[in-house]
Amino acid sequence: MASWVEHRFATTWGDAARQVRMARALEEMPATREALYSGEVSTTAVGQLVEAREANPKEFSRVESVLVDAARTLPVRDLRKAVTHWRDAVDAEAVAREERDRFERRGLNISPTLDRMVRLDGNLDPETGQTVLTAVQAVIDADARRGPTDRRTPAQRRADALGVVCRQWLARSDRPVVGGERPHITVVVDLEALEGRTGYRCELSDTGAITPEAARRWACDAKVSRVITRGRSEPIEIGRASKVVPAGIRRALVVRDGGCAFPGCHRPPSWTVPHHIRHWTDGGETNLSNLALFCWEHHDRFHHDGFSVRIVDGKPVVTRPDGTVMENRAPP
Repeated sequence: MASWVEHRFATTWGDAARQVRMARALEEMPATREALYSGEVSTTAVGQLVEAREANPKEFSRVESVLVDAARTLPVRDLRKAVTHWRDAVDAEAVAREERDRFERRGLNISPTLDRMVRLDGNLDPETGQTVLTAVQAVIDADARRGPTDRRTPAQRRADALGVVCRQWLARSDRPVVGGERPHITVVVDLEALEGRTGYRCELSDTGAITPEAARRWACDAKVSRVITRGRSEPIEIGRASKVVPAGIRRALVVRDGGCAFPGCHRPPSWTVPHHIRHWTDGGETNLSNLALFCWEHHDRFHHDGFSVRIVDGKPVVTRPDGTVMENRAPP
């Protein structure tokens, strides 16, 4: 029957199968059928009632009129909740089995693609999924205060928010130690690339090559380990890792800047990284007069979009690419 409907009405097989399934179920659902034919309920709502009947046909026939009345008055989202509560009440064991099945179907695939993007795909169980949704939404809600100047799409906001959550987790001091170090992102970069010359190695450990300017942005607040090699692979000297921005200086930056120093941004200090006004590879010193706090998004502006910053009277002053000064943010 589904194949005939697919051919006769030029639809997809999946849609045809759903229509046939609904039609067959309606033969045993008189109250639902009457409400659908009279236009009192939508086909979407009928689909919810069909699923309820399939879960427990005997109990559904006893309370069908009650559920149809709910379908007449409730939006589809609320109707779904009502049907779920009814199923929980009439067959708790089936609900428990479905919950175990959902948990077993959980999974997440993360892999770099050929164009150096990273693809995420998977299914999360309800509890883990709600945790991720809450964390991502918290970042998005904080960004909402920025107003109409934020031109990112909703999908871009969610992607950026997930990055913020992960960076905050990696930055915590209580992360588990693996191989003597906390989990960290590794960037392998030749000195020549940091100096701005092209044709030299500059890459992330999993996703591959990045631009030298991106490496300079990462190096603004990182531990840098020097490995001198003969050619590209034979190490001949390994230097001690040094932290670019010590904790004491960062605390002083938090006191001075209060959070992201970009005008109009209100992201807190925990969402920021120190930016070297004159990059340390160019001889810039790691001190308060050469540092300012910026969130990751605005940090990119200085490495990619031509913005600049300088310290005037002990405060960061941001300049647009055309040389005009951006107004300082208003006090809270």
